[in-house]
Amino acid sequence: MNTNEKAHALSISRRVENLDRATALALLTTVGFGRVVFTQNALPAVRPVNHLLDDGQVIIRTRLSAAVTRVAGEVVAYEADDLDAVRRLGWSVVVTGTARTVDDPVRIARLEQALLPWVDQPMNTVIAIDTDLVTGVRFVDTSAD
Repeated sequence: MNTNEKAHALSISRRVENLDRATALALLTTVGFGRVVFTQNALPAVRPVNHLLDDGQVIIRTRLSAAVTRVAGEVVAYEADDLDAVRRLGWSVVVTGTARTVDDPVRIARLEQALLPWVDQPMNTVIAIDTDLVTGVRFVDTSAD
């Protein structure tokens, strides 16, 4: 980015808009990557994971030995975003809900086909996060207003 582009990006007027549930969930479907936030040894822990939405739940895959696998039955948060660091625009969505291990073999098989791992390791556990609380914000350009 050249100096003129940077100056223009910094001159943009912005505001924050709160997102409704439907808009926030729709935005989650436009990205495939986020962060699951959970408690590990009484401390906050964050792990980057890929996701998809299925039947009103955020779905992630993990390894049976991974720390995030132990969150089944606990309340967790899931955050995803699409932010432009240069223009300082974009959005962030946070889903809070109970994490559950998916145990239906038909659903597991379908989700394993739809959600491919980013790493070359076996991902033998599917976690579904209920969307009990969905919040989000969008940083918008108000220069043209």
